[in-house]
Amino acid sequence: MQPETIRTDWTPDEIEAIYNRPLLQLIYDASTVHRQWHDPERIQVCTLLSIKTGGCPEDCAYCGQAARYQTGINVKALMKKDDVVAIARRAREGGSSRFCMAAAWREVKDNRDFDRVLEMVTEVAALGLEVCCTLGMLTETQAEKLKAAGLYAYNHNLDSSAKYYEQIITTRTYDDRLHTVDHVRKAGISVCCGGIIGLGETRENRIQMLHTLSTMPEHPESVPVNALARVQGTPLGDMKKVDTWEMVRMIATARILMPKAMVRLSAGRMEMSEYEQAFCFMAGANSIFTNENGELLVTPNPGMSQDREMMEVLGLKALVKEEVNA
Repeated sequence: MQPETIRTDWTPDEIEAIYNRPLLQLIYDASTVHRQWHDPERIQVCTLLSIKTGGCPEDCAYCGQAARYQTGINVKALMKKDDVVAIARRAREGGSSRFCMAAAWREVKDNRDFDRVLEMVTEVAALGLEVCCTLGMLTETQAEKLKAAGLYAYNHNLDSSAKYYEQIITTRTYDDRLHTVDHVRKAGISVCCGGIIGLGETRENRIQMLHTLSTMPEHPESVPVNALARVQGTPLGDMKKVDTWEMVRMIATARILMPKAMVRLSAGRMEMSEYEQAFCFMAGANSIFTNENGELLVTPNPGMSQDREMMEVLGLKALVKEEVNA
């Protein structure tokens, strides 16, 4: 029943049938696939740092960093390189093997700030960490510059399905997102691309997004699955907490469709118990994001010490870089 090879020809009907399996059967099937491709006792610990916060001109309905919403977020200019490198060094000492830098930009511009980011990438990569960035839309040339600087991965989520996308964002198109993913892939950078659930979308929308991801010419190396982290002041600030079992279904289905990918349990963990997170790991998640300040960009997130305690209770160990790239 589980795929033994990588498939990129999944049909929507096949994905729907997987997604809608009885929950415990789905978890079992996904766990079986996970064990075929990964060590179930290892997860990758990633540190995510906002290197430029707030003031974004986009209208993403979920985002507390959009300038048009009154969210109380403190706008911060691009951080100094030495401060970023110092945080990356502490992250490595704390067990992280991947360091992600996020800037609240609509797109990368060829200016002094981008030059500073390239310097950050080079110095963080020199620490032996996988370096990931999420900076908005990229041109092919900009992707090539990031690759030359030592960038390992680039995050650019689809957020939702093509059909539901315009309900969430109007300041860029779905094709804009896909073009950036193509530029990243052409540059030889690892693709990190997933989405968010709890935006008001239907199961059909979720299945459509999974179809887009799993039928790319090459699966994303990294697939973040986010639960909406509600921010007051945004259009989605009063949405209900997404049901954890829907997170488990998304993770399990992603694991079956894209068996080689790192499926990342991302935003929303602050509202999940250890028990709920354990089901996500059982269903195939093998990565988490952490931060020394207990934040995931501008929303609360478990801190490093909490995550270490959880991992000890669940018998999970952090992947080291050599194991990640093996």
